[in-house]
Amino acid sequence: MSEAPIIKVHQLTKTYRAGDVDVHALRGVDLEVAKGEFIAIVGSSGSGKSTLFNILGGLTPPTDGSIHINGNDLAGMTNAERTNLRKKTVGFVFQKYNLLPTLSAEDNIRIVQYIGGRGTDFDTPFKEVLNLLGIADRMKHKPRALSGGQQQRVAIARAIVNGPAILLADEPTGNLDSQNSMAVLKLMKDLNQRLGQTILMITHDQEAAAYADRRVHMHDGRIV
Repeated sequence: MSEAPIIKVHQLTKTYRAGDVDVHALRGVDLEVAKGEFIAIVGSSGSGKSTLFNILGGLTPPTDGSIHINGNDLAGMTNAERTNLRKKTVGFVFQKYNLLPTLSAEDNIRIVQYIGGRGTDFDTPFKEVLNLLGIADRMKHKPRALSGGQQQRVAIARAIVNGPAILLADEPTGNLDSQNSMAVLKLMKDLNQRLGQTILMITHDQEAAAYADRRVHMHDGRIV
């Protein structure tokens, strides 16, 4: 018997109220992602890809439909249960890094580790990840002393420090030049291949999407 998909979405809808108008951000989305896949969700602004990202990460509930993440039914979860999911099952990488400017790179990672209930010491496998990311010697530096590419690598390390089943990346190269973009994408591909990390990346960039195993295109709230 084949392994159950780590992400399974069926007839997912999301409707927002804007004044007197209903905005249909998602219109019956179906999606399955296998464990260990690297998926790119591609679409223009307003296609619904960011709404899908927020729902998959438990950041916002759907209006209707079913969604299972690593065997967990998100639609039936309370806010507290979704928060726990974000701590332990899903890691996030954002376009703007979202590092705390007053903390060192090391402490930006440790605070997420602590919140996830995993102490503050980096184990040997994670130290190897820091070496893989090329930032092991930058841990004592604050974000302002790091390049954009280095800050995004710290953000990736922070996202995977608790061993999440899924890494969600929202336009992870959006603030980077072409050289740093390529470096970050290669690192994500390496994490996927070496560690079997499941990655779902939101992007409008076809070159970035080419690093994924599979591309899923969205338009007007639907997968096309």
